[in-house]
Amino acid sequence: MSDCLFCKIIDGSIPSTKVYEDDHVYAFTDISPVAKGHTLLIPKHHCKDLFEMPEDVARNLYAAAPKVANAIKAAFNPIGMNTINNNGEAAGQTVFHYHLHFIPRYDEKEGLALNWQTQNYTAEQLVEVAESIKAHL
Repeated sequence: MSDCLFCKIIDGSIPSTKVYEDDHVYAFTDISPVAKGHTLLIPKHHCKDLFEMPEDVARNLYAAAPKVANAIKAAFNPIGMNTINNNGEAAGQTVFHYHLHFIPRYDEKEGLALNWQTQNYTAEQLVEVAESIKAHL
């Protein structure tokens, strides 16, 4: 896609600090890292988000994910790692080419700070939610 920032990174018209590449994916360090080793993994096939991602593209992307995560682990020995995708504008997505963040954690304060706001559902409501989702698979 000619106006996509990440497609331009893949084709080399915008420079990046490449970490990994194969026929299907490209990984590079984030230009505004949250922690040392913060890396993005993107499919070479342009898809705006997870909702638009074909299964074969997802299969290839997630096949590469452990390689990238383990390379970060071997390089920097983090005590943990967040992997996150902001899927859609309402979820914080700002570049509309699917990308998976790898954010190493070195302690409880450095890196990604999440604040989960849990909801209270009854067991019956959880069953209803699950059945609604299953009806669309």
